[in-house]
Amino acid sequence: MLLNLETVPHFYKNYVKQIEETDLLQALRISGHRCLELVHSIPEGKEDYRYADGKWSIREVFCHMIDAERIFAYRALRFARNDRTPLAGFEEKDYAPQANASGRSIQKIAAEMAHLRSSTIDLFEGFTPDMFIRKGAANKNELSVNALGFIIAGHETHHCNVLKERYLSGV
Repeated sequence: MLLNLETVPHFYKNYVKQIEETDLLQALRISGHRCLELVHSIPEGKEDYRYADGKWSIREVFCHMIDAERIFAYRALRFARNDRTPLAGFEEKDYAPQANASGRSIQKIAAEMAHLRSSTIDLFEGFTPDMFIRKGAANKNELSVNALGFIIAGHETHHCNVLKERYLSGV
């Protein structure tokens, strides 16, 4: 299903603009594959690198991506099931320190990302065309199920680009 960018809340547009694919499931597969390639390319000993003081480590960025995908997929599930209960936002800066990133190997994080993306694709493959256009409110933004799928792929792509440009450019 195509996505009308005009229906995406402003905050998420920059994520969605990074996705070239027009087919959501293909976008999820491709972004997931590219991200796993990046995870597996992280040099040993670089997992805790931060490009500046106060920035997340590479492991923390990946754990943030995992948390965000789970939250976006949960929102999509709720909206697809016609649950109109407004959902709260989440504060990524509060989640990141609680993710136990430094207690997980990069290999374990990669495996978790692969399992999660497979589960996310399974979730979206089970939606009917009517479910994709259903909407709900999250963090005071109206979002469709379809938009949430593209946000998942775009959010991941955004952070992979940040990792390449700011964390790994000199490697």
